[in-house]
Amino acid sequence: MDVSGILIVNKPAGVSSHRIVNIVRRIYGIKTVGHAGTLDPMATGVLPVLIGRAVKACEYMQDHDKSYVAGVKLGLCTDSGDTTGTVLKEYEGELPDFDTFSQAAESFVGERMQVPPMYSALKVGGVKLVDLARKGIEVERKARKINIYSVVPFENDGVFYIDVNCSKGTYIRTLCEDIGDKLGCGACMCSLERRRVGDYSIENAYTAEELEGLSEEELAALLIPVETVFAQYPKIMLPEFYSKLFKNGCEIYCKKIKKQEIELGTEGLLLRVYDRDGFIAFAETAMYDKGLAVRAKKMFFN
Repeated sequence: MDVSGILIVNKPAGVSSHRIVNIVRRIYGIKTVGHAGTLDPMATGVLPVLIGRAVKACEYMQDHDKSYVAGVKLGLCTDSGDTTGTVLKEYEGELPDFDTFSQAAESFVGERMQVPPMYSALKVGGVKLVDLARKGIEVERKARKINIYSVVPFENDGVFYIDVNCSKGTYIRTLCEDIGDKLGCGACMCSLERRRVGDYSIENAYTAEELEGLSEEELAALLIPVETVFAQYPKIMLPEFYSKLFKNGCEIYCKKIKKQEIELGTEGLLLRVYDRDGFIAFAETAMYDKGLAVRAKKMFFN
């Protein structure tokens, strides 16, 4: 099956992101499959799986904002920052009520520096932090700037939750721990569902079970075009002559392709590039000796 695109999978708990990739490889019969943004085995929800040529967009998908719903267990601290880890401390006093919890959680809205947790897929020296953590090794991590756009606390069956919209690189387990620290009782994450990555939401996600037994045509119809990863960038159209040059690695000077929907007069402008056959590249404008030109950052044509 010669297909390419993005499949939004609704990952269940207890399954690794890598396992989901292997399942998609088997179902689609394609080796070139990857995912954009690891979900821990305990986490559920949106896992964008990229198939065929779309794999080349992985690095750009990871830049998208995300939304999560997390359960927060007050009064419990673990080595992993979630309830799957070893308990380090249990709070023996009276736990805060929901209103107090809400005020603390909402106070984390805005830009801040966050230190990635040891139990994460982030790599240091080519090794995942979580692999070091499982060996009892802790290394220094640099704090990174994140942006938490909104935190909406709610309660369900006695469990406190936070609905979070945030920038890339935000670790929700660390946010849960930080809320617990602010309350003075400690906390860890007891559940996590990723609801959205960029414009790809849980409403458009499929379980592995739903994929089983579908025909090739039905499976292909589920794929979202890779160009949607770059939907926020302006579009230009190349005539056939310049398209051939561009596909062969040549930069195209902006003065040669004046009739566009946007003004190509700024260096560093990010673009979607099309020809008569459709989307062919993610590109940028750059200054050369002969003037401003469009050059490819990543090619996607067949």
